Amino acid sequence: MSLTTIAVEQLTEQQAAEELARLAAEIAEHNRLYHTEDRPVISDADYDALKQRNLAIEERFPELKRPDSPTDQVGGAVLEKFEKVSHSVAMLSLDNAFSEEDVRDFADRVRRFLKLDADAPLAMTAEPKIDGLSLSLRYERGQLVTAATRGDGSVGEDVTANARTIRDIPQSLKGSAPDVIEVRGEVYLTKADFAVLNERQAAEGKQTYVNPRNTAAGSLRQLDTSITASRPLKFFAYAWGECSALPAATQMGVVECFAAWGFKVNPLMQRFETVDGLLEQYRLIESERAGLAYDIDGVVYKVDDLVLQARLGFISRSPRWAVAHKFPAETATTVLEEIEIQVGRTGALSPVARLEPVTVGGVVVSNATLHNEDYIAGIGSDGQPIREGRDLRVGDTVTIYRAGDVIPKVMDVDLSKRPADSVPYVFPETCPACGSPATREVNEKTGRADSVRRCTGGLICPAQAVEKLKHFVSRNAFDIDGFGAKQAEAFYHADLIKNPVDIFTLAARDEASELTKLKNREGWGEQSAANLFEAIEARRAVDLHRFIFALGIRHVGEGNAKILARTYRSAASFIAAMKEAQDPEGEAWSDLVNIDGIGPTVAHALVEFFGEPHNAAIVDELLTHVHPTDAEPVASDSVFAGKTIVFTGSLERMSRDEAKAMAERLGAKTAGSVSRKTDLVVAGPGAGSKRKKAAELEIEIIDEDEWFARLGQ
Repeated sequence: MSLTTIAVEQLTEQQAAEELARLAAEIAEHNRLYHTEDRPVISDADYDALKQRNLAIEERFPELKRPDSPTDQVGGAVLEKFEKVSHSVAMLSLDNAFSEEDVRDFADRVRRFLKLDADAPLAMTAEPKIDGLSLSLRYERGQLVTAATRGDGSVGEDVTANARTIRDIPQSLKGSAPDVIEVRGEVYLTKADFAVLNERQAAEGKQTYVNPRNTAAGSLRQLDTSITASRPLKFFAYAWGECSALPAATQMGVVECFAAWGFKVNPLMQRFETVDGLLEQYRLIESERAGLAYDIDGVVYKVDDLVLQARLGFISRSPRWAVAHKFPAETATTVLEEIEIQVGRTGALSPVARLEPVTVGGVVVSNATLHNEDYIAGIGSDGQPIREGRDLRVGDTVTIYRAGDVIPKVMDVDLSKRPADSVPYVFPETCPACGSPATREVNEKTGRADSVRRCTGGLICPAQAVEKLKHFVSRNAFDIDGFGAKQAEAFYHADLIKNPVDIFTLAARDEASELTKLKNREGWGEQSAANLFEAIEARRAVDLHRFIFALGIRHVGEGNAKILARTYRSAASFIAAMKEAQDPEGEAWSDLVNIDGIGPTVAHALVEFFGEPHNAAIVDELLTHVHPTDAEPVASDSVFAGKTIVFTGSLERMSRDEAKAMAERLGAKTAGSVSRKTDLVVAGPGAGSKRKKAAELEIEIIDEDEWFARLGQ
């Protein structure tokens, strides 16, 4: 069963890692087709859905975030036919919002980060999100010197000669402009101009174009500037990069300066004091969307005050101070033909809807997520009814919704079309893979049953065993060339490999065997078998964080594995600490639970894993075959690099989130509690027990003023 049919909430850690790998590759290909080739093969809504699924998985499993994560990437590769231009200020993309609730959450996050009260003024601008090609125009002493596409966000294509042919782009700025200013905006074609162009193409017997956005992008990327000049391209200015001296103190003010310098700016851009005002403008723009001369796919909101923008800063590929409120995607109606259960690496039973194929947003779909048994029964994660309590049954006519997730969701059911002989779906209480009881753990604190039902078969469950092997050899774990999920499943069912240790004894067993040589098996040959053995041999040395991640410990993904590797530095130290942490009153447990980013849930999972004799034995035996490389300390010239810092009390010059973000940018680690591992405590007014404990442990304590003084601010 494809992982794409599993809801994010139901993914196991191994499945999540594999799904992130798939999404990274798929999104990268779509980025190439869209940004580099100007010929996308999926709709914007479907692309957004891919990005949202990727982000949702990363938010649920932050430790699994990949080095090539799509959330950290902007645009696509630079075409070789153009010279490259390095952006002095990166051209980032925006996070998305898909509902009014998302927009309110965005505003709340901004307020929390800035430590603003709910009634404190927070002005934002709202403007249409133009569906075109991003362009950066560099002016020096008022003269256009360079025009560059977004590219990958850091390096773009030099299209200066082509940009000079666009009438909306001034060659010289009017009035008084900064010595250096990079004006950024969107190149686009109007719907009318696109229609005329296609009519001309058809009349000349040439191929017509797909949509205005792709045509505008292709027109700008012509080696023959006369072709660009023949296309009626237009440009809206709305942002900036490097600037020697900003001409205004607000987003709205700078854009007004753009207009004074000779640029076209969008007349629908307005400034609002409240979120309600933003949403009212969104609804207005959405209602006028069809009548606009150009294509848009949402509305962009930005914090107006540039000082606040600077404080908010950026997260990875996007600013904290802006968000794109996308227009809703499509829905479709179809029949729920079957409910199928899949078992994951941690034993989670995940229900998947098998649908009568239907087209949603231009894509034919036949599967949808059903999340868990409560969702099927019409009960939400908070225990309250969803869909007004309507359950889902085989044979039901259901509405499918694609926004926010690449896998469609069942939004509702039409009871008027429910078959007369339908019966409520009974969720299995035994594992379909091994027959073991499947139970819902009860949260000791809340007394509520977990939303996920899990197989209790553990090591005897073939579904879990196979998934654990797949996880062990996955890209972010041992990443053995030629040994992926397909091989893991085949080797398991052929009784060649039942656990990770068997991987590293495979070559020796193969050599000793007279009858079951790998090269003689279907699909293998002498060279492919030799290549696999060589790849396995090469992975006997592996980074410590990869080794920890590969163990498949619940709640320990790639990010937490890296934290543990940096903390314990060697495999021997890590394993010894985990065994010592079995004592809940001991220092090893205290040190473990106080590691920033770990906490009680992850700590309990680690202790439980190493407390299981079979697991401990497998790890010990595994270490006779593999040799994890010790982790290197973080290197930085910051005075806070490598230090563990605790912020406590009511910080006055920055919010707690802002303080942590600042410390992490300087190479420090932040912790939520004070321990012997703490190097520095930054205490604001009202600091209590943490300050007291720091004093008892003779840890250095400073206030906010001293913090900024050491930063040279």
